[in-house]
Amino acid sequence: MVKQISVFVENASGKLSRVTTALAEGHIDIRALSIADTTDFGILRMIVEDPDKAVAILQEKNIMVKSTDVIVVEIDDVPGGLNKALCLLRDQAVMLEYLYAFAGKKGNEAYVIMKTDNEAVAIEALRNGGVRVLEAKEVYAL
Repeated sequence: MVKQISVFVENASGKLSRVTTALAEGHIDIRALSIADTTDFGILRMIVEDPDKAVAILQEKNIMVKSTDVIVVEIDDVPGGLNKALCLLRDQAVMLEYLYAFAGKKGNEAYVIMKTDNEAVAIEALRNGGVRVLEAKEVYAL
């Protein structure tokens, strides 16, 4: 499993940069991110190179943060690449809570971060269907 950190950020000027400044000062590189917002706050989800250190740094700054296990898969960056993985999950009745993607630095791959209701079943279905599930150390090194 890959650790994702989630930060609750008030929708106000400078609040997001408070998070990124803390990570920059701690020499934490962000590998992928997604932000979903409401009127009053947003949830910043990130994959970083050292999630435990990032959590400690943010907590020291009194920034609300939590760590969650997610699945990261490598898919072909072609039409239908994501669909293959999603159909494998559908066929096993695995529910997606959310997902987001980022492009790879090599070849023609894309990486998709998934939060599901049953990680063990999801990982087995994806692997059996020929979708590569990445190990945490691979993701943190991207």
